[in-house]
Amino acid sequence: MDILLIGGLWLDGTAWDEVTPALEALGHRPRPVVLPGQGDGNSSATLDEQVAAVLAAVDATAERPLLVAHSAACSLGWMAADARPERVAELALIGGFPHEDGHPYADFFEMRDGAMHFPGWGPFEGADSADLDDELRRRFEADAVPVPEGVARGVVRLSDERRYKVPVVVVCPEFTPEQARAWIAAGDVPELAKAERVEFADLDSGHWPMFSKPAELARLIGKLAADH
Repeated sequence: MDILLIGGLWLDGTAWDEVTPALEALGHRPRPVVLPGQGDGNSSATLDEQVAAVLAAVDATAERPLLVAHSAACSLGWMAADARPERVAELALIGGFPHEDGHPYADFFEMRDGAMHFPGWGPFEGADSADLDDELRRRFEADAVPVPEGVARGVVRLSDERRYKVPVVVVCPEFTPEQARAWIAAGDVPELAKAERVEFADLDSGHWPMFSKPAELARLIGKLAADH
């Protein structure tokens, strides 16, 4: 199956380097999506350009792909499902949830020189980063790509309610499926509260399983693809 992999903030396509070989070994066709401004040197990239890159990847697949989005990019994956509801076979959301229409994409940290730089580990201490050893942390920091302001401060736009028919799997790394269900039921994730099919998958890791648990993440993604 075609599997499109979308990394979250500060990640470029190499974030999936330890996941893609395992998926290929399972017979799938994984493809990390290179996002404008996150790996191509385009410091003036916008959220619209990132959406366009994901849609181009979706349109380039021969069959309907499994779309895998991580962290803040869960909104990016959801926008792609909104724009191509008939072309996305399923959407897997790793460690994040999609925003609703009109919500800022990822304006979480201060901007410096037109970009949102990785803020250090302080905001992510605890369950998010507990499984990252010193070497992985150093590697993450060295490779972290500042997110262009035009991406981080972009606005989520949704217009096609057929997106609610796209099957969703919430992959729960640093939180549990029970917590995710409770947040959705409480109205904290209004988009998923309206989705017709939402399932949950537990993954015992922190927020960045592509680094700390790549084999386990690949098996989980591979199972989702095989189920299709």
